[in-house]
Parts: sequence; structure tokens; C-alpha cells
Amino acid sequence: MKRKLMVAALIACCTMVWAQNDPTIMKINGQPISRSEFEYSYNKNNSEGVIDKKSVEEYVDLFVNYKLKVAAAFEAGLDTMQTFKKEFLSYRDQQIRPTFITNADVEAEAMKIYKETQERIDGNGGMVKTAHILLAAKQQAPKEDVEKARMRADSIYNVILNGGDFAELARKYSDDKRSGMNGGELGWIQKGVTVKEFENAIFNMKVGEISQPVESPFGFHIIRVEDKGNFFPYDSVHADILKFIEQRGIRERIIDEKLKSLAAETEGATVESLLDERTKELEANDLELKYLNKEYFEGPLLFEISSRTVWDKAAKDEKGLAEYFKKHKKNYKWEEPRFKGMVYHVRDAADVKAVKNCVKGLAFDKWAERLRTTFNSDSIHRIRVEKGIFKKGDNALVDKLVFKTDANPKKLDEFPIDSYYGKVLKAPEDYTDVRPLVTADYQEELEKAWVEELRKKYEVIVYPDVLSTVNNH
Repeated sequence: MKRKLMVAALIACCTMVWAQNDPTIMKINGQPISRSEFEYSYNKNNSEGVIDKKSVEEYVDLFVNYKLKVAAAFEAGLDTMQTFKKEFLSYRDQQIRPTFITNADVEAEAMKIYKETQERIDGNGGMVKTAHILLAAKQQAPKEDVEKARMRADSIYNVILNGGDFAELARKYSDDKRSGMNGGELGWIQKGVTVKEFENAIFNMKVGEISQPVESPFGFHIIRVEDKGNFFPYDSVHADILKFIEQRGIRERIIDEKLKSLAAETEGATVESLLDERTKELEANDLELKYLNKEYFEGPLLFEISSRTVWDKAAKDEKGLAEYFKKHKKNYKWEEPRFKGMVYHVRDAADVKAVKNCVKGLAFDKWAERLRTTFNSDSIHRIRVEKGIFKKGDNALVDKLVFKTDANPKKLDEFPIDSYYGKVLKAPEDYTDVRPLVTADYQEELEKAWVEELRKKYEVIVYPDVLSTVNNH
């Protein structure tokens, strides 16, 4: 409890000092915004390399609009949603949890893993460094194939006994191509990592000994034992153990254990309260972390409120899109005509007319489903279709059949008959012909109206004297 009071006092002290040197630059809906927060956002979004850099004065409106939307999200209670809380805490934990682990903690775990491995290996016969030549013969192979492999193994073994080079023979004849490329070298082997027949052989052989062919489920092995010994020295495997710790998530386990231990030792504490406390401690001394965390807190709120109010609304508002297009139709003129329809390929000449009759009088966005259910099934495909709104140059078959160019479309052997159905338009008929453009513009209009509404609803006060000191104090 005493520790918590000290931390709170320190944070309060830091806050008082900062308040003196970090004046309020604006108030949004009664909430003060510090100069340092505005500076953080401005500098981050107007760094070197940013194409559309803004002046401080130009950036004020963008920043205010952002904060107004966040205020609307808070008023809508979006910050109380469990999905939001879970998403933010997940990010927060990525920043804060690693501060509970030290290099000494990781090193202690690495040594623990090493000693456990060392005791297990050295207490079970140590390790054997070996090489082999494999003549493959599968367990289910015919007897004659097994005998051929056995005879080849015996032959190679005899060559070795008569002075043949083991490594060269492995490269030339071993069916284990990976080790064969390295002269049959398998490296160090401990018990429990290979088949019993191979293991029994190598742990009963002497250094330098070459075995007669040993049969295993893989075939016949001619084995050479190159060395024997205990587990490797700690320094030689240290980097591998650290990599193992990272790959297996052991670092996170160490953090979990430390947090649980600290919570048990601190009266009234929980893992969550420890993370909250550490966050405050770090943010009190690191403004960048403070505002980065704030960004990740406000970002999902901004996304959700914008989706509900603008993006999703515009995308789903068919009536609104149609009215917007009708009102701004002149903005969507085409420089050249478009073909709205389809080109298609069929096997049977009778299907040329059948395809046209199938979609005649049907809404354009319903064509694909009607054609699929009428002409194609899982087992039989009678047609191939390319549907859309095409300008000259988009599709070679459209160019040839509709725009009458000298295009040379590729023929489909399985569907040799080509045809088309649709109409040439000088301009879009309705908003669906240019839906992405209309949707984007409609969203922009909704966004503008929303911001105007927010500016009327929430009071915005900007202090010019403080604004003039941004990045100049």
C-alpha cells in the first residue's frame, strides 16, 4: 500500500510540473487538450517524407474534427463495449507486459532449460556423433527389393573394409540425400530421437567403429561412430536456447508468472491493476508512449463511430446513393462509351440465343446467379462468361465484337463459340454503373454534414497564443 501511495505521489508531482510547462492549446466539448498532445499528433503526421504536409494552422481543423468524432464515440458509449476494451488492452499489454521481464529473468530460464537438458541427456548415455550410408528399403517392400538393398549394403560395406572412402561412398550411393551430400554426416544424436535399431547400434559401438549393415524400418544403414560425449557446453548452445525461448512463447510465460507472483505479494493487487499502475508510471515519464497509447485507445472508437455514421451507412443506403447520383449525374460522365453487358463462350450454337433469353429483362446485378444456376452445375459447365462495364481496351473480345476493332482475343478450345449481350452507353444509366465513385462521394458528403453537426453540438475553443508556440518553446 505504501508503494502505491509513493507512485501516486510521484505521478501527481510530475503532472504538476508538466501542467506548468504544457499549457492547454484547445478545449473540445469541455475537455482540455495539451500542447504536447497536439504537437505529438502534428509532428507525427507531418514528418519528413509526407507528401501533403500541413502548416500548424491548417492542421488545427483536422485535429479538431478528429477529436469531435472521438467525443461522439464516447457519447455513444462505444468505449464501454467489451470488444473495444479487449482490443485496446491487447495492444496496451504488448507495450507494457515486456517491462516486467529483465535480461536476468531470461538468462535464469535459459540456464534452467540447459541444466534440465544436460541432466536428461548425460544421465541417459550422453550423445553420439555419427555418419551413415542408407540403402533404402520400405517395410512393405517386396522381399526381392529388400534383398537387393541388403546385397548393395553388403557390397558397399566390403568396399569400405577394403579401404573405400566412407564419405565419398555416402555421397555417391546413400539414399539419404541430405546427409549424403555431407559425406553421410548426421551430427550429434541423443537417445529417443531416432529409430530403436539405429539407436541401439550407435550407443553400443566404439569411436571409429564402422558397423555391418543395420536393418531398420528405413532400410539398411552402414554406420560410422565418429565421437561420443556429454551434452554441449552452455556457451555453445546459449544462442539456440534463447531462440527456443522466443519461439515457444516462454518469455510470455515468465511474464505471466512474475505478474501473478507480484499480485500475490501486493495487498489488494491484481494482474490487471499492476498493468494499469505500470502504464501510469511509464506514461508519466514518456510522453510519446502516453500519446501512442491514447491513439490506440481513440483509434478503434473513431473507426467504429465513422463506420456507423458514414462508411457503412453510405455503402448500404441504396436510396441515398440513387438520389446523390441523380443530383450529381454530370460529375460522372465518361470520356468514351462503355459496354454494359457480357461476352460469353458456349459449346452448342443453340445456347447463344438461350443465354440472351435467360437474362433478358433481368436486372444487371442478377445476371451472374441466373446464368450459373441455368447453365452450369458442379459437374457440367455449358458456358463461360465475362460480365461487367467495359471501355475499349479492357477486354479483347469486347473490343472485337462490340467496338469492332482488330483485337485478337484468345479462343477457348472447350467453348469455341463466342457471343455478346448488352448495350453501349455514352454515360452511366444509374449509380450502380459507377457505384464505387458515387459511394466515395456520398461518404464525403455525409462526413462533411456530420462534422458540421458535431461543431454545432460540441463547443470548440482554440487558444491562439498557445497555438503560436507549437514547436517553438
